[in-house]
Amino acid sequence: MGKTFLGITFVLGMSVCSGAQPACVPNVVFDRPAKHGQDFSLALEQALRGDAHAQFQVALAYETGTGTDQNYGEAVRWYQKGADAGNSAAQNNLAGRYLRGLGVEQSDTTALKWYMRAAAEGYAPAQNNVGFMYAAGRGSPQDDATALAWYRRAAAKNYAPAESNLGFMYLQGRGVPADTKEAAKLFRKAAKTGYAAAEYNLGLLYYTGDGVRRNYAEAMRWFRAAAQHGSAEAQNQIGAAYQSGLGVPLDYTKAWQWYQVAAMHGLIQAKENLARIAPLLTSIARSEASSSAAGTAAPAAEGSAQSYVSAPSGEPIR
Repeated sequence: MGKTFLGITFVLGMSVCSGAQPACVPNVVFDRPAKHGQDFSLALEQALRGDAHAQFQVALAYETGTGTDQNYGEAVRWYQKGADAGNSAAQNNLAGRYLRGLGVEQSDTTALKWYMRAAAEGYAPAQNNVGFMYAAGRGSPQDDATALAWYRRAAAKNYAPAESNLGFMYLQGRGVPADTKEAAKLFRKAAKTGYAAAEYNLGLLYYTGDGVRRNYAEAMRWFRAAAQHGSAEAQNQIGAAYQSGLGVPLDYTKAWQWYQVAAMHGLIQAKENLARIAPLLTSIARSEASSSAAGTAAPAAEGSAQSYVSAPSGEPIR
């Protein structure tokens, strides 16, 4: 009753990650948090002298509001300077602003152009993003074969979002024969880096028994890992497990709590599940569970909440 809808996550990665890092982590503007804007002032001075990396830092500071006021228009202006100077990270993030229409008029065509510029230089996040653009048919005709080629380039650099997206393509048989075992292998590789979308996807395979032997306990282990890393879909799925008693003891209160956490991150399915399970709990129990959810909610993972293609979802990663 009221189970969540199972869906594999497909993620567009706008991350700015070092090629040496196996997993992408949320970016910071500086080596340490800018507390008083002094770091921003130093970066701005260097940016004004034409330092492309500093121009990227200034743009990211404006985008995130770190060390200065958030200003998407200024972010785009400085990303453009860094991109024109050949900085791959700036090119990648400038593409992301065009894709989302933040600080600039939305344009898939321009987004793909800048993703391609960075991808051609071997920048893994951009290669993954080019793969997404072709898979989704944004900025170019939809082309799974080309998407696969770009995903593979990024995955060869151990870039977790690309490994996860490649796994999705194998799972769905897009551009390649469907192969759930290969999908599970790729999800597992990305999940081992702590990448939330891959952890969630691997959990789903164990939950359904696709590509692996069905194992509810193992599914819950991966759901919990993804939930801890902020995946709203995983948080919602844990709620469904408690509601159904699969992999965990039946517990409507805990189901409400996990649905609430996912709903706090904006997941519509979780809100629907809350409405379905509400009659099974007293108002006091719902209130107490909601209070617990508010105290334990992790920040939403970048890679949750917005649908891109068919069943999968994924908010762009920065």
